Amino acid sequence: MRTITVVGASLTGLYAARELRAQGYDGRLVIIGDEPHQPYDRPPLSKDFLVGRSDEAQLALSDAEETEELAAEWLLGVRARGLDPRGRTVLLEDGRTIASDGVVIATGASARRLPGPSLSGVHTLRTLDDARALRTALTAGPRRVVVIGGGFIGAETASSCVALGHEVTVVEAAPLPLLPQLGADMATFCAGLHARGGAELVTGTGVAALHGERAVRAVELADGRLLPADVVVVGIGAVPNTDWLAGSTVAVGDGVLCDDGCVTGLPHVVAVGDVARVGGVRAEHWTSATEQPRVAVRNLLAGHTAETVRPLPYFWSDQYGSRIQFAGRRRADDTVRLLEGAPEEGSFLAAYEREGHTTAVLAVDRPRPFMRMRRGLLAELPVAA
Repeated sequence: MRTITVVGASLTGLYAARELRAQGYDGRLVIIGDEPHQPYDRPPLSKDFLVGRSDEAQLALSDAEETEELAAEWLLGVRARGLDPRGRTVLLEDGRTIASDGVVIATGASARRLPGPSLSGVHTLRTLDDARALRTALTAGPRRVVVIGGGFIGAETASSCVALGHEVTVVEAAPLPLLPQLGADMATFCAGLHARGGAELVTGTGVAALHGERAVRAVELADGRLLPADVVVVGIGAVPNTDWLAGSTVAVGDGVLCDDGCVTGLPHVVAVGDVARVGGVRAEHWTSATEQPRVAVRNLLAGHTAETVRPLPYFWSDQYGSRIQFAGRRRADDTVRLLEGAPEEGSFLAAYEREGHTTAVLAVDRPRPFMRMRRGLLAELPVAA
């Protein structure tokens, strides 16, 4: 291969570029990014960056020395608009084309938005520019903030807004926040974090409309209630960025469809990170974004699937001063057993179990025992091909 193009100057795109060089590829390396920024770390956007404890320099994932060592061509601030049917040429919105022997798709996902007219004061939180705009809105004095969505981004953003002194209401359509991920017992604990942290939590109802002329003034709920709002943050999930692949032969379906080695139907095209549906699963986790590139690059350079990933879902979240960590694969019929502490104490370690086996582990402010349990779950995974 003489030219490999990484589409997506993201965390996972950067890791793919690092792996290409680490695994011996010394040809032309092109990295395309639709944002004007070099790759940056996203998890702090809803936490330290939003409250002003960190600045943009601290978000950077690489420095000038590494950039020089990668010896890549960075094409930033330009979107990919297509991939030719053979997967050999990446088409850019500005009219340029990049002929490629190999392509790494790392285009990530975009924040899902509410339908309806665009109003000022309504924000999403996915990119650095999103975080800049929201941080500016939150520094203009006390605000009535409504966060739509009680998932991780919504909960972390609500926690940061409370810390900044704002009046915060979280709206979650499900009966409990994080119910699919954690189950009813543990989701009940997370619901209680909002109350203890100082935010109001409204569950079991969706959003019917946003009200305001130019700027948002209220959120109308499906049950008819009106919540006054100066700032609205929409955290209702993300949509994988696959539109640009229309017309190519790369199969998509809630992500780029890959085998267990991140390889698409074209052996010289692989996909990694939030945009990749690997072995039927699309995991929007930091660990997936950093672990998949090594396997994907090996298979790309080999020209076939020589290795498969060994996925163990893992995520963490910082909310109202508590760190929540989860690893494993929970099913609805799993039972939960407390191993240390108790929810009413605010710190505990719990195991999800099925037929005598531990399937997942959840911890709140118990990092060391959690990591031991996580290592145990990793050790039980099937050996990679």
